[in-house]
This record gives sequence, structure tokens and C-alpha cells, in this order.
Amino acid sequence: MRIRTAGVVALFALALAASGCGGDSDEPAAKDTPKAAGGKMVIWADDKRTAALKPFAEKFGQENGVTVEVQAVSKDLQTNFVTASQQGSGPDVVVGAHDWIGNLVQNGAIDPVQLAADQKSAFNATAVKAVTFNGQLYGVPYAQENLALIRNTELAPEAPKTIEDLVAKGKQLTASKKVTETLCLQVGQNGDAYHIYPLYSSAGGYLFGTGANGDYDPKDLGVGKPESIEAFKKIGALGEKGAGVLKRSIADTNSIATFTGKKCAYLVSGPWAVADVKKAGISYDISAIPGFAGGREAQPFVGVQAFYVAAKGTNKALAQEFVANYTTTPELAVALYNAEPRPPALTAALDQVKGADADLAKFQEAGRNGQVLPAIPAMAAIWDPFGKAEAAVIGGADPTSTITAAGKTISGQIK
Repeated sequence: MRIRTAGVVALFALALAASGCGGDSDEPAAKDTPKAAGGKMVIWADDKRTAALKPFAEKFGQENGVTVEVQAVSKDLQTNFVTASQQGSGPDVVVGAHDWIGNLVQNGAIDPVQLAADQKSAFNATAVKAVTFNGQLYGVPYAQENLALIRNTELAPEAPKTIEDLVAKGKQLTASKKVTETLCLQVGQNGDAYHIYPLYSSAGGYLFGTGANGDYDPKDLGVGKPESIEAFKKIGALGEKGAGVLKRSIADTNSIATFTGKKCAYLVSGPWAVADVKKAGISYDISAIPGFAGGREAQPFVGVQAFYVAAKGTNKALAQEFVANYTTTPELAVALYNAEPRPPALTAALDQVKGADADLAKFQEAGRNGQVLPAIPAMAAIWDPFGKAEAAVIGGADPTSTITAAGKTISGQIK
């Protein structure tokens, strides 16, 4: 595909970028690009993003008289970034998930990002909402993602309308020995709150309520409340001592491989699974994850990947310039999409790639009713207790006592 070439136009003067204060600007932008007489700017990203970023980083460095290094951090990027920030040895820019924001802000690790109103309007509104915390914009989104139902159309030609329809078809396929598993939805020995959430939400459960401004309220914890108990009763009924649909033996290490090996007709996963599905030569389609009959519409979490300006970086003015005016270009967004196909958050970039990738629109439709993954610090208390409660209930534990205990654990950690 042909990509338009655009130069970088600076929208903010050095004094504004260096101030580090957040908020929107509707005023005409300044035309001066902050220059550096030598020096170095460092970007941290994961392995897949690093290669795609390097040519853009080099170009930015040439235009601004600075050496830009893109360093790959393969494991525990968020933890390593917080630690390095506290020690004064961190990067100037970091690339990561939006649900890091609460923790990063709490640790004083990132600054708000300066975007003009017209820049913000160029992004998907959900993506902008995801990187907004306490009324401040803390990152520039480049991609968003959500779970969907991927099905083998040779085995399951029609998209199921309810989870009960899916179970019935899956049972039919297992009975005829065409598959060995009814559904590939990763659970594992410690559970997986992210992957089970669509069913949890369909059954009426919630994690956090919202305040009058629409932000998640950590004081309104849904885990352990009657709604969550009823939801876990339905999840338990699909478990190992119930319908046998949800199993701890299906984990992050084998859920996609089980599907590509044609051992199940249905896979709950995200855009990252598609490459393996295509490589396996599976005839597939993508649709929304079905909810329980008579229940709410299943709501997957919507996650966003973004660029952040390090609060304790050594070259903060240029970091603001790079994040605000370089990562907002379609060229970079398309390059990151090519590195790993996830729907671009920038509308112009999505328009460039969607014609050649029908899956993008299908994933977006599957996430149409999704919930932005909470980025508040209290979310960190959810993952482990909730996941372990899920695994226990799927293994046959009592839903009421199990999720009630998990709620108490989470509440204690939040306080």
C-alpha cells in the first residue's frame, strides 16, 4: 500500500513542552521545533515494536540534532520502567498498555502529554478515553484491541447468538469426535480475569462502578457483591464439574495452538491470534463473544497501546515533541500495525489498512460494546485474587464463598 509522506510540524514551543502540565489546547500552535545540540533520547519498547520504531526514531533524531536509541525490553517492561524511573536511569519515552497509567502516575513516572484539540479528534474516541486519567491526557494511543470469538467455519459455519448455542454446537462436535474441546478460552491454573470478563459481565458482574464523571470508582467494588456471585454461579456451571466447557487445562500457553490444531471450533482471543490462525490454514471468521441467554450483552475489555513521556527523562522537551507530533502521524501508526496487526487508534491509519484487512472491522464490531479496561491503581488488586477465584470455581469450588473471599482480599488491598 502507498503511504503518504508527511513532515513533522511542531505544535508547541519548547517552553510549553518543558512545563509538563496537562490539558488541551485550542490555541494556534507554535511553529518552533525544540532542537538539541547533540545529546541522546532513549525510547523503551517491547521486541515487536522496537524494529518498527527504529527508522522513525532515526529520522526524528536527524531532524532534531539528537541521537535517538530504541531499546528493547523483553520482560516486565512496566516494572523495569518504574524502577529505572525511581533510580533516575530510565528512558525518555516508553511504549506500553494504557492500563499501566494509574500505576505510572501514582509512582510519578510519566507526565501528561500535550495534544491540540484537532490532534485528539483524529483518534478513536474510546482510545482517547483510555489514556485519560484524572482529567489529564497521559499518552498518545496508537492501537486498540479487544477479544472476539474466532471460529473454524468448516466446523462451525454460523456465529452462535448465545453461549448456550455455542455449547450445544461444541458438544455436538465433540460427540462426533471432530474436536476434543468445546471452547478454547484460556483459564490456566491461576485463572484469567481478562479472558473471562465478557462472560462475567454478561451474567451481571462488574469490577468497579463509575462516578458521575464516568470514571471508575475504586470505592464501588463489584467483586464479592450479589451480582458477582450470580455471575460466578453461571461460570461455574460451565466448568469442569458442570458442562465441561471451561477448563484449567486451557491456558495462555496452548489455547491458540489447540484451535489451530483443529481440536476446538471456537477460540476466544484477540488480533494477536490471527497470524497463527492464518499460518495454520484455518478457514475462520470473527464475531462478537456471545453472552448468556437472557443476560446482558457480553462486554470484552478494550485495551489501548500508547506512547508515554517519562517524567524523569533527561530530554523531556524532545520527548514531548516526539510523542505529540511524531507518533500522531499515519506513517508511524501503519508501521506499528504492520509489525503486529492491531486496529490503529488513529483514524487516518485505520483507513489506510482496513481495505486490505477485513478482520480489523470485525474485531472493532466485536468490541463495539466493550468496556475500557480500568487504568486506576486499584485495578492491580483485581487480577490475582479474581483469577484464582475463577480457576477455583471452574475447578468445582463453591462460587458464593470463593468470590466473597476474593472480594474481601481485593478490598483489603485497595484500602
